[in-house]
Amino acid sequence: MNEAVSLPPDSLAELAAPDLQRLAARMAQDAFTRLFRLGLEGDDAALQSAVAGIERLSRNWVRAAEGEDARALRLALLVTGIDQWGLAWCQAFGLTAIPGISALLGALRNGLDVAEDARFQQKFAAIGQAECNAIDFKMELRRNIHLALWHAMIACDDRDEALALLAALGGMLTALAKQMPTLGWRLVADALAHIQLRCLSEGAASTELARETNAALFTALRQNLPREISEPMFAHANQAVVAWQRSRRPELVEGRAGLRQAQPERWFQVR
Repeated sequence: MNEAVSLPPDSLAELAAPDLQRLAARMAQDAFTRLFRLGLEGDDAALQSAVAGIERLSRNWVRAAEGEDARALRLALLVTGIDQWGLAWCQAFGLTAIPGISALLGALRNGLDVAEDARFQQKFAAIGQAECNAIDFKMELRRNIHLALWHAMIACDDRDEALALLAALGGMLTALAKQMPTLGWRLVADALAHIQLRCLSEGAASTELARETNAALFTALRQNLPREISEPMFAHANQAVVAWQRSRRPELVEGRAGLRQAQPERWFQVR
């Protein structure tokens, strides 16, 4: 986001500062992860208890905001985040529903009076009305969704399952870049940079199948996006990786900087 200064301002930042937006994205992720895990375990009592507990904590957080509009925006951020996690997982894993998610989303809106519901709907719509609205929330949310699906993909031992996740993740990233013409490619570049940092710092994608699907993801993005989108996207991501390398191993900068700059595609494993 080095070019953020030239972009339109976030019209929702006055009601929800960047740190709070990122917190909302993490809260949505935590809520989804917990309910998804309990749903897999099949413990209905534990799932219902978790829905009630998450609803209570969420309401307390929403009520802590100053002003009706700020409270409505906090609720809209939580609902948006949980809903997007659910949609992504249903798309990636072929699910029709995720136990607990619908119940939580319904519970979070239950009890709103007419005026509160109208404010909620207005803020919910405002998040998507402009690309820059709640941009820190969107960046945190999409990064974590994409990385979670990527980790699931590279952890697969079954080739068909890995390829299905590859198709789903590649489709999501491609759609995001096209649906948000100003900021979408920056959000994708952020995810790609973090994927590469996981590979470099943690040795992720170390199996043959994981390396194959990881390379195929980058290749698919380059092939399915126009050059005017893909070139700055990969350049942005590559710059982030190089900056990380320089901060971690400054003694190697002089010896390898030329190689990285001359062969960014090899360095970034897009072919």
